[in-house]
Amino acid sequence: MFKKIAVQGNAFYSENFDNVKYIKNGLFCIDEKGFIEDVYNKTDKNYEFVREKYLKHGKLKILSKSEVILPGFVDLHNHASQWPQAGTALDKPLEDWLGEYTFPLESKYKNLDFANEVYTDIINATLSYGTTTALYFATVDREPSVLLARLCGEIGQRGLVGKVVMDDHVANPEFCRDVSSIEAVKETEKFIEEVLKFKDTYKQKIYPVITPRFIPSCTDKCLKELGKIVNKYNIHVQTHCSESDWEHGFVKEKYGISDTEALDRFGFLTNKTILAHAPFLSDDDLKIISKRKSSIAHCPISNAYFANSVLPFKDFYTKGVNIGMATDISGGYSPSIYSAIRQSVISSRMLNEGVNPSLQFDKRGRANSAITLNNAFYSATVGGGIALDLPIGKFEKGYAFDAQIIDLTKNIPTYYPEKNETDLLHKILLLSESNNIKEVWVQGDRVK
Repeated sequence: MFKKIAVQGNAFYSENFDNVKYIKNGLFCIDEKGFIEDVYNKTDKNYEFVREKYLKHGKLKILSKSEVILPGFVDLHNHASQWPQAGTALDKPLEDWLGEYTFPLESKYKNLDFANEVYTDIINATLSYGTTTALYFATVDREPSVLLARLCGEIGQRGLVGKVVMDDHVANPEFCRDVSSIEAVKETEKFIEEVLKFKDTYKQKIYPVITPRFIPSCTDKCLKELGKIVNKYNIHVQTHCSESDWEHGFVKEKYGISDTEALDRFGFLTNKTILAHAPFLSDDDLKIISKRKSSIAHCPISNAYFANSVLPFKDFYTKGVNIGMATDISGGYSPSIYSAIRQSVISSRMLNEGVNPSLQFDKRGRANSAITLNNAFYSATVGGGIALDLPIGKFEKGYAFDAQIIDLTKNIPTYYPEKNETDLLHKILLLSESNNIKEVWVQGDRVK
């Protein structure tokens, strides 16, 4: 039985940080495991022969001229448990937002019925916006965290899920913390082993992630033991790093070194480590992160509300640090990476030009800070794949076929042809809503 499939249509993907590749009426051949076996352009000599083969077996999906294929997006930082409060209380100070809203909400997930309802909804919400891979914070409770991982598998999203560690009895409210340092480490290892048992059950795979919330919420004893687990299992790590003046200053005051240096000493920085936010990094921090091949999860919307700064995206990237895109539900109100892409470009322009009109224009901004939509698109696709050390984000041989099929007939004015294909991509990135995303494919399977 012929199990392979092929998709024929127009597509965009990032060749590199600055340049986008457009494939006109390409033929994307997908093997049984969901990886791209070959990509044929219309001008390739074998194009028609291969096309007829798939057509003969009824395994060719042909897109119309009003449809375009984009790679699935990668969301590198999403607090799945905070989804019910998305769009709530973002005008409050961070400590009030956490204490009055966030921590009480996160304590409710011991109720597995509640967890099932919320987690099912956030997975479907992100998929509806073309997010095929998501890196999720769950809560301190192991069972609902395992449930989130299973739901990702069953619904069809490539999920990377972490049981959150918050063991410091002084820093964390009693109703929303680990019972003890010992218990936090034990429960983390149990979580990892449970998820690893069913990781390969799903075609797209599901991954456990070591997840200390951030240094201020964890004891030294716990961080040291978690660092050993990182080395033992060689799995992904996620945490917050130098998110705000307060967090950055807290770690410096406690250890006399930066957040990055402290995380490195505890053994958390690897090529599978994702550091959320991180606008306050020094050049020395950037050297460490680059050397360890760790990555930053850029959260442009939540940074605007809570980070006290704009990430110097372009500066950090040019100094060798990989950067992926993130929604940061619910410090970021939107589950859409499209919204994050838009805000990332806006924020970088504001950093570049400056925002204080009382200053002279040539003293107002941080020069050479603006990024392009091409840069942001790269970050949301290829950058995310690099961060997770997974073959995702491109339409090239050996990459997973993760795709979103865009309907150009909704929301996007197409009254006359654009001057070039890149102009069309930019329209898609700036104007698309969930109803433009006609289909979503993960690992070669249609999940929307």
